[in-house]
Amino acid sequence: MFNRNFIGIILIVVGILFFRSYQENNLSSQDVAQKPSINLKEENISSENKSKLSKDTFINCIGENKNFSIDFFKTNNLGEKIDKGINHVIVFNPKSAELDFKVNVGLAHNIYAKNDSDKLRQEYVPKLFREIIGDENALLNGKKPIAAINADYIDTDDKPQGLNISRGIEYSGDFKDKRSSFGISGGESSQRQATIGVGRRNRDILNYNLVGGNGRFYTGGKFKDICEALGEFACKTAINRSMAAITDQGYVILLVNDARANSDVEITEVNQELLPDMFDNVLEGIARNNCLGKVQEGILFDGGESPGLFYDNKTYVENLGAIGSVFLIYKK
Repeated sequence: MFNRNFIGIILIVVGILFFRSYQENNLSSQDVAQKPSINLKEENISSENKSKLSKDTFINCIGENKNFSIDFFKTNNLGEKIDKGINHVIVFNPKSAELDFKVNVGLAHNIYAKNDSDKLRQEYVPKLFREIIGDENALLNGKKPIAAINADYIDTDDKPQGLNISRGIEYSGDFKDKRSSFGISGGESSQRQATIGVGRRNRDILNYNLVGGNGRFYTGGKFKDICEALGEFACKTAINRSMAAITDQGYVILLVNDARANSDVEITEVNQELLPDMFDNVLEGIARNNCLGKVQEGILFDGGESPGLFYDNKTYVENLGAIGSVFLIYKK
């Protein structure tokens, strides 16, 4: 009897232990089965964060900021912002009430001055980039410019070659009706617009601030490789560039590409001096990455020994050549 009872007790204990072991194993199996759903939830959170980051990036995009006025950054030749970019870029909104504009040329006297016969004085002298953006004629209502870029070519008599108009007053050369020019119209800020065209525009308000250039590589949204038109030297030898572009949303991109810049530049396959067939890659990249719309118009300014770019008290690019004209931007 004792042995039977003892054996019975042993069987009961073994049964209990077996039952507990079965429960623990079953729970472990359930935990394992639940892990994929936990991971899925983590993946959903990650996806939501990525979506939020994308939205934040979109909101912070220049073209999505209704209060945007002007900005400076550097890019590679794909239009991507990098600290050691070779492309020095100024983007601005012509309609911004915070901005104003002016054109300066190399003069031996005060701009807009007239002689005793009440005729406009036009006594030209050669000036370097730092001189033409830093003299008294570069002031607007007593203020220095926040930004500047070199523009027109200079003739042998130190006169600008193309069409240049400063606050409605013309300082032009022999090619004023033959070459393209870039400009910002006058009038109320909300009505201002950027234009690129040959000769004077068909409305006076559009002829308020214009600077000469040459080499139109975007017209009506269509890009053209202008290497042949520029000639061998300007196309493949004098390859530091200065240019302006306008997008279909009205934004302006000013760009100077120069390996001799006064800032850190690291030359790579996608960060080097530009040949004319590469202009569209960098400009379209800048426009796309900053929500500026599509590039519609593009023009070269004087290259070679002339490119210069200034922003917020720093000259990022300057060369040794005299400057035909400069386009100046001011913050009110």
